[in-house]
Amino acid sequence: MKKRLPITISIILLLILLAATVIASLSVGVADISLEQLLHSPILWKLRMPRVLLAATAGAALATSGAVYQSVFRNPLTDPYVLGISSGASLGAALAILLGLEAYLVGVGAAALTTALLTMLLLFKTSTRTNRIDTNTLLLTGVCMTFLITAVISLLMALRHDKMESIIFWTMGSFSSASWLDLAILLPVTMLCLVPVLYHRKDLNLLLTGAETAQSLGLDVEKVRRRLLITTTLMVAFTVSACGVIGFVGLVVPHVVRLVAGTDNRRLIPLTILTGAIFLLLCDTLARILIPPNELPVGSITSLIGAPMFIYLLHKNHR
Repeated sequence: MKKRLPITISIILLLILLAATVIASLSVGVADISLEQLLHSPILWKLRMPRVLLAATAGAALATSGAVYQSVFRNPLTDPYVLGISSGASLGAALAILLGLEAYLVGVGAAALTTALLTMLLLFKTSTRTNRIDTNTLLLTGVCMTFLITAVISLLMALRHDKMESIIFWTMGSFSSASWLDLAILLPVTMLCLVPVLYHRKDLNLLLTGAETAQSLGLDVEKVRRRLLITTTLMVAFTVSACGVIGFVGLVVPHVVRLVAGTDNRRLIPLTILTGAIFLLLCDTLARILIPPNELPVGSITSLIGAPMFIYLLHKNHR
């Protein structure tokens, strides 16, 4: 049996690494100025600081959602992007943009949440057979939903050329227009949603044993499932409304953490929260510095990492 670091030490080490990553990310960019000058520069407080904090928050939300989905559905291949939840949220965001709802404080977020929940409900209904979730049907339906929603969004862009640039932003994922207002919405939502997830860490372990076993051990399976799926989908929806669709964070991060820290969700969830923040922050920093003065969509960076891992996991699970 592998000897693992105590959870407290692991969390402290990740907090130190997160702080170092934040400082490094704040220090690099297109503007070539020293760290001392940066502290007194509007660039830090108006542009880089909200962007860095938003990227860390989004990373924590997406990674945690992936870890929860994988336990609820008992499949390491599930995450918000693969299941089409992120695409469902982006459809709501695109419709909100077309209707001019982005002017309202949570207009885009509310629309994204509505379509994300509808997507989750459809996935749940189509993949449930005699009160059991068929994970193969779940994955196939998620992929089909992603294709369908992508086609609908493309049609919307074709019909409304004046809104095309704004909609493209949601489909590619980026923190280039991050603001303190985005952070003021996403951070409280994420923190509130993480509370039930952390509370149900032990229950997630029971769900991994199967619905019938968990039920026999006294767990109200449907209640816990519903609560966790709604809270994680809420995080995904508001993350999409703030920065667009960023794929595979919920697949890559929990899998890497699981390899190092084991499958126990009492350890996995808190470590995934911190690792997700670090991972997406690093990806966004790369997106900013790889081809200066231009920048890449952060979704392309995460997809370049996540897509090969998805193929590997798919092959590994079907050997």
